[in-house]
Amino acid sequence: MKPYPIYAARGLGCRVWDVDGTERIDCINNFTAAIHGYAHPSVIRAAQEQLKLGTSFGLPTQSEIELAELLVDRVTSVDHCRFVNSGTEAVMSALKAARAYTSRSKIAKCEGAYHGTYDYAEVSLDSPPDTWSGNEPKSIPYAKGTPTGVTNDVVVIPFNDIDTTVRILRAHARELAGVLVDPMPNRAGLVPADRGYLQALREVTLEIGALLIFDEVISFRLGFNGCQRLWAIDADLTVLGKIIGGGFPVGAVGGRRDIMAVFDPSNGKAALPQGGTFSANPMSMVCGVAAMTLLDPSAFQHLENLGQRVRTGIDEAFDRTGIPGQTTGLGSLIKIHFTDTPLHDYRSAIPSVQSARMLDAFTTALLNEGLLTAKNGLMALSTPMTVDDCDVIVAAIERALKRLTQ
Repeated sequence: MKPYPIYAARGLGCRVWDVDGTERIDCINNFTAAIHGYAHPSVIRAAQEQLKLGTSFGLPTQSEIELAELLVDRVTSVDHCRFVNSGTEAVMSALKAARAYTSRSKIAKCEGAYHGTYDYAEVSLDSPPDTWSGNEPKSIPYAKGTPTGVTNDVVVIPFNDIDTTVRILRAHARELAGVLVDPMPNRAGLVPADRGYLQALREVTLEIGALLIFDEVISFRLGFNGCQRLWAIDADLTVLGKIIGGGFPVGAVGGRRDIMAVFDPSNGKAALPQGGTFSANPMSMVCGVAAMTLLDPSAFQHLENLGQRVRTGIDEAFDRTGIPGQTTGLGSLIKIHFTDTPLHDYRSAIPSVQSARMLDAFTTALLNEGLLTAKNGLMALSTPMTVDDCDVIVAAIERALKRLTQ
């Protein structure tokens, strides 16, 4: 981490201490995963009890059934789910499942959206302005060495642009296996999707026979039933991760029974074989159950209240300091932008050179003010936080903004 490395030593509640003994409020919480902060007694108890029984087996355990039942109960579009070790693996499994189910090869995704490090999911993650041509995004490799076969099989669509998106998807109707979408993509500005946009995706995927895949690895922390209930849209496949593991590595893909049947090996080789040495390990499962059980409706309301208080406080701090800026996000997720122009997609949210410099100086100033955030301005609050903590956070942010004007 620039300008100097910070190594964590321990965490408790919403605070972390580095190896130099410096205490900070953690406003990113392991990049949104630690929704209960650190060392929550219920999660520690679950981990300790499982440690005495074993950490991983080459057999299924009852704990994976318990976590699966909890997730199926909360997400109405999910009948069955399978566990992996990360959001990246879950996205990979979902895309492969779409191909196996439809017998088609191409996948569509939104420009600027991050879905992990699977090469198909990375396409057009950071498309530079000099590659933009009209409203139709190009399929641009993100990492060096990405095969052209990958970019040829990824159709890129503009976030929150209904007409262009529908036109592109219809043009590839016979080839598309699925459409992958994050309803509030972090790398694309943490701008919520318009409900009309998601509804259009639902309708056009049904029309052309492609699957609608929701990436809720981050957005599952928006509500008790995830983001699909907030937007009233049911996906065919849902990808989960981060908060569902209680601080341990985890990922999951779930969906309709007939689609998830591609993973079923009970009658011989599955159409899509899937497994992993540590997939559904009981440590992740029992701690996931503990963490998710703590996330009852009152916990989500608490996070919603905290998030609204911090977003409002930051926006008011921008006004008081006279610096152009704003926040985006919902619930416990917040992103800070050094621009006051309206944001609606990746292209409008990508920072200018000046804005990027200000954001870099700002996040460095926050470290010195006792706050830990992502360098891109992302913040993720946690249940141990209080109203007083939020006020401390907002006051520190205002001091950091004032530093930029000195």
